[in-house]
Amino acid sequence: MPDERQLVIGLGNPGPRYAATRHNAGFLVLDELASRLGSSFKAQKTRTEVAEGRLAGHAVVLAKPRSYMNESGGPVALVSRFYKVPLESLIVIHDELDLPFGTIRLKQGGGEGGHNGLKSISASLGGKSYVRVRFGIGRPPGRQDPADYVLREFAAAERKDLAYLIDRAADATEAVLAEGLLAAQNEYNT
Repeated sequence: MPDERQLVIGLGNPGPRYAATRHNAGFLVLDELASRLGSSFKAQKTRTEVAEGRLAGHAVVLAKPRSYMNESGGPVALVSRFYKVPLESLIVIHDELDLPFGTIRLKQGGGEGGHNGLKSISASLGGKSYVRVRFGIGRPPGRQDPADYVLREFAAAERKDLAYLIDRAADATEAVLAEGLLAAQNEYNT
């Protein structure tokens, strides 16, 4: 019996203006995973860009919604239905204000913590039981508006460690696929 296909979604905003911003952490990690697959992203009728292959012994589809973050749910629902992937076989990689910069945490379900991309996905899929790879970007300094902060590029000091952290988040995603969520949490949530 063939193994069940896994769908890995990276959240971000489309276009060059947002490419290097904190809100695009999910896209950055997905780019690393596509590189590991030896695959590139291709536009699809599901309003996503997808790359397919095998990671950690599993058939995977990597998908980037071609919508703005706050409207990610529609494309995620379309690509989930297209590939017939159940909610529990969905992994979403996203930026996380409530974790210090560089922290990687794994969880399944729970609240969205004010993240509009996650709210859109949960509403469109009718549930929250998908796995999340949370990429810590930290809180904005001083009184800066969080909405403005997430749309800014990583600071110079952050960029020094960014490639390593993207690689670590990609490793954590592969660990979920290879070992399951609990084992991956024991390795990455410490």
